[in-house]
Amino acid sequence: MTLPPATAAALLDHDAFRSALGHFPSGVTVVTGGAPDSPVGFTCQSFSSLSLDPPLVVVLPGRSSRSWPAIAASGRFCVNVLAEDQRQLSNVFARSGADKFADVRWSPTPLGSPLLAGVSAWVDCAVKEIHPGGDHFIVVGEVRHCGAAAAPPLVYHRGRYQGIRDASECDPAASAGLPRRAPGLGRRPEGVGSKV
Repeated sequence: MTLPPATAAALLDHDAFRSALGHFPSGVTVVTGGAPDSPVGFTCQSFSSLSLDPPLVVVLPGRSSRSWPAIAASGRFCVNVLAEDQRQLSNVFARSGADKFADVRWSPTPLGSPLLAGVSAWVDCAVKEIHPGGDHFIVVGEVRHCGAAAAPPLVYHRGRYQGIRDASECDPAASAGLPRRAPGLGRRPEGVGSKV
């Protein structure tokens, strides 16, 4: 028997929902922007690539974010993909009210948003669209510049920070020098593994 949508929504346990989503590992980013003399930023797990042509990404700032209004007003932002050793930086930018940039090294991106030192990757964007999305905003960013380093990214999974091990450490085929996928499967399905 199928429940009507309103009844099904009423029965949803929010703790169970949060727990279920926590099983999906995500990268950890800090979204930065604002005016050059008053930079702002916030920790954000809700980040994804949207399109390769044109190059677009999506970030989902909370409606209660104090940093997002200044970033939106500037019309640009930088997604800083944190490196595995930047857990403390994630915690700093997750707090409200403090001067988050007090002891943080950064330089301006080509568009002028803060690029944090030591990140795994960065994506410099112009705000293209903003849509309502429940208790968040759905922000589409048009990518103008980007870069990456060799540092492995920081991962958040089931309420904890984690790192990424090299595939050869946990894949017997890789450590034996064997191919990890069958010949002819080199092209990934649309939308899979295309995170920026």
